[in-house]
Amino acid sequence: MTNHDGTRDGAHLRAHSGAAGNSSPVLELDEVTVTFSSGLFRREHVHAMRGVSLRVEPGETLGLVGESGSGKTTASMVALGLRRPSSGAVRFEGAPLPRRRRELAGRMQVVLQHPQWSLDPRMWIGHSVAEPLVALGHSQPGDAVRAMLEEVGLEPSFADRYPHELSGGQRQRVAVARALITRPRFIVFDEAVSALDVSVQAQILNLITDLQAEFGFSALFISHDLGAVRYVAHRIAVMRHGEVVETADTETFYTTPVHEYSRQLLEAL
Repeated sequence: MTNHDGTRDGAHLRAHSGAAGNSSPVLELDEVTVTFSSGLFRREHVHAMRGVSLRVEPGETLGLVGESGSGKTTASMVALGLRRPSSGAVRFEGAPLPRRRRELAGRMQVVLQHPQWSLDPRMWIGHSVAEPLVALGHSQPGDAVRAMLEEVGLEPSFADRYPHELSGGQRQRVAVARALITRPRFIVFDEAVSALDVSVQAQILNLITDLQAEFGFSALFISHDLGAVRYVAHRIAVMRHGEVVETADTETFYTTPVHEYSRQLLEAL
């Protein structure tokens, strides 16, 4: 793995860097390997991740890029506690991930590529946004739901609509509201803008950066769209064949990538 040291212009990153230097990473993967077994008669072992080390600092967005099959989705599942590594360690807020994921309820969230994957088509938007709060024992989340809808740029009246009554961009705003309603410390954005029109992508990317500045969550932003990643990420990690081949701060990565594979990705962009 190739590492860079560098800085990114802007007061936001300078403030972030100062905060990160005084505390441990929100999320840390340390030499994580994930192995799958395949084959009916002859067992073959496939390494979806091999010795991967990543960290996400407080208030930081780490962009994770690479072609399909590089291990990005497996890394996100490991980070969220949805898949146990074959070896290595995963730490959240300085402690090992609990074996029972319910202990992480409300502290980690995810925004997926297609919002319909997290929104029940038979359920009002307000009920969908409230679900994570209800799971934590909140009996009357209505005010919090309406306030969060406003935070993501939607009128409170959207709480009384169904997903099919909304545009794709509006549904993705609802998915972001649903993820943020519990004030999580860490959010995974897994191809969160790739299914949207270009103009709507820009709106959602702006929304993510604004909300991060307001709420201070850390994020893992997974995408094959290097333009989108450049807009939101403070640092970039490049995966290939289950390994991290390069990490760098964003400006350094886009101007002077070191690994040949990184240069190929940027040339394609």
